[in-house]
Amino acid sequence: MTNNQEMLNHFKVTTSDLQKTIAEALVKGGDFADLYFEHTFSNNISLRDGEVNSISSNIDYGVGIRVLSGDQTGFAFVENTLPENMLKAARTAANIASSKSSKISPTIIQEQNFKNHYKIKIPWIESAVSDKKKFVQKLNDRIFELDRRVIKASVALRDSTSYILYYNSEGILCSDYRPMCIMYASCTMEQNGKMESNQSSRAYRKGFEFLNDELVEILALEAVKQTAVMFDAVKPKGGEMPVVMGAGGSGILLHEAIGHAFEADFNRKGVSIFSEQLGKKICMPQINVVDDGTIDFARGSINFDDEGIESQKTYIVKDGVLESYLHDRISAKHYGVKPTGNGRRESFRHTPMPRMRVTYMENGSMNQEDIIASVKSGVFVDNFSNGQVQIGAGDFTFFVKNGYLIENGRLTQPIKDINIIGNGPKALADIKMVGNNLKIDEGGWTCGKNGQSIPVGQGLPSVLISKLTVGGM
Repeated sequence: MTNNQEMLNHFKVTTSDLQKTIAEALVKGGDFADLYFEHTFSNNISLRDGEVNSISSNIDYGVGIRVLSGDQTGFAFVENTLPENMLKAARTAANIASSKSSKISPTIIQEQNFKNHYKIKIPWIESAVSDKKKFVQKLNDRIFELDRRVIKASVALRDSTSYILYYNSEGILCSDYRPMCIMYASCTMEQNGKMESNQSSRAYRKGFEFLNDELVEILALEAVKQTAVMFDAVKPKGGEMPVVMGAGGSGILLHEAIGHAFEADFNRKGVSIFSEQLGKKICMPQINVVDDGTIDFARGSINFDDEGIESQKTYIVKDGVLESYLHDRISAKHYGVKPTGNGRRESFRHTPMPRMRVTYMENGSMNQEDIIASVKSGVFVDNFSNGQVQIGAGDFTFFVKNGYLIENGRLTQPIKDINIIGNGPKALADIKMVGNNLKIDEGGWTCGKNGQSIPVGQGLPSVLISKLTVGGM
């Protein structure tokens, strides 16, 4: 990981520049101020109809300046790091969050060096387009080789490299070098005049070493297999029934239907259904829900959040009891607790707020086979494409791309294109069995909130939810 002095040199600023800018940000009063520097290089290669049809690159550079004064937030950003322009932006932020309270003085600089959870071998900025293109073409060709029914494939590779420098009025100075990559493949197949399509993806905080023949084979096999099974799939009859959520991708339910309701800003404002549930039992004692930013190379991991708080593993639910919300600095101050390292932002143009990192449920004690065997009539699902959630009430609808009927304790007919409908907190309370096969899904998950998008991850062991509404035929 790049050290703090190297990052100061990268942004062409000095510690004196940082201190002067913070002092200017607090000239009208305020409780706290911070600077968030970002320089991001991003690249994209996409292939369609057998040929690379798009190659693009983008560079983003600037600094965001924030002032907190009570419930007020002043924020401004500038797309360069010239000292005079940073001072102007600081004055703008100060005017927005002006306060009659006495000014605080910036403290001495305290350099922080945190554990690195994404050590890379080959930086993306040192890799050639031609080398990346080879793997994109290889994945396309492999998809066609695997099944004669394939009529179309689309492949994309995106990589980015972010240099981050952070400083605040408490004197905290830290820096990070954040890699990101995602490879995506979609497949369309035709059989007897009928067409089906599906996709696969993998995403990590890794360098060019991410690309290898094993990755190509995994993505190709997954895309083709998940498409082929749909030719034999049916839409089941709808209604309320037991649902077994498969390990991995089913974590989308945990993230969307439940996870957002644990974010502290929704609870502080009384929007979340969990706003009065802290310290109370909300599900069976075998359930532990975690939000973790320390999983090596995970898409949602961070060495520190965008407020200079070291990343950590946070238990949201411990032994069935709601133990903690997910906090940024503002919500932590409101609740009188320490921040949990969940203050995240899309870029230097945005203010941070409580956001998830990698959210998952820890293992239980059941085998997946035994969970399925306990269901007389229901469905097994593990491949989702999208969904809608009401944060307040927790009501959700998820679209299931693939799954299976469960009949007399066995997986039988493949199913497709159904909706799973329910209420997040109720679904959590209705989990009756938890598997021992936790899987962190490695797809390219992105979370949207208040107009900001950030990379996240999620996971789940197989679980049995006693009753959800399945929308089928």
